[in-house]
Amino acid sequence: MATINRKVIRGRIHNRIRRKVSGTAERPRLCVYFSGKHVYAQVVDDEAGQTLVSAGTTEKDLQGKHAANRATAEKVGRLIAERALAKKIDKAVFDRGGFLYHGKVKALADAAREGGLKL
Repeated sequence: MATINRKVIRGRIHNRIRRKVSGTAERPRLCVYFSGKHVYAQVVDDEAGQTLVSAGTTEKDLQGKHAANRATAEKVGRLIAERALAKKIDKAVFDRGGFLYHGKVKALADAAREGGLKL
């Protein structure tokens, strides 16, 4: 009997999403990733193949007790929006990275919207 773990399933969902969602110079892609301990977000221009802005809980700005929870996701969402607006990026396409749009993912997206980023 074949068994497939959650990581493989999330990867397949992410590949399916990436076929539909891509970032351009005018509207880059905001992609998120949640590990067991950390939250990462980056704004990517897929046409140029460059990361324009990134934020994560491994940085000194967000030091403290790390956990991949909703409160931390909100902090990362506000930080990524602030950095994107500093680089004159006000629109983005949201890439949930194969995760369900619920809880941490929704908190990060809402915080980025409150920070001024249009998703």
